Amino acid sequence: YMKVSVKIDRESKNLTGISADIRKKMQQVIAYGINATRNTAVDNILRGAKSGETYVKYNPRRTHQASASGQFPASDTGFLANNIVTSIQGNGLEGEVISQAEYSQYLEYGTSKMGARPFMQPSLEQNRPKIRARLRKLLG
Repeated sequence: YMKVSVKIDRESKNLTGISADIRKKMQQVIAYGINATRNTAVDNILRGAKSGETYVKYNPRRTHQASASGQFPASDTGFLANNIVTSIQGNGLEGEVISQAEYSQYLEYGTSKMGARPFMQPSLEQNRPKIRARLRKLLG
């Protein structure tokens, strides 16, 4: 289990006096941010460049191109990509992207026997400038 969050920090922003229209637009930015982050992770797992070892797997028999350390994980069965979900909280002003595969943290951070194949944090970092730009435009 692994997650990254996108939220509007209520401590630093006075959100009590904002209009319903602005609040709705902020909620849309959060929804955009978590969906874009999820989509980046899934797309890079399924279609990103992989340069690790190629080997044959069985049951069913198939050739698998693994990822190298530092790359997004390579998809084999699709389980990881299919188990990355989003969740909205905080009246729509907070959201999470959650990887529900039990081995997610091992991929993200690596183990003593395997280098990290980070996919959650890099996905958020790729989308952070777009999320911030949308908020700046909204709050201009």
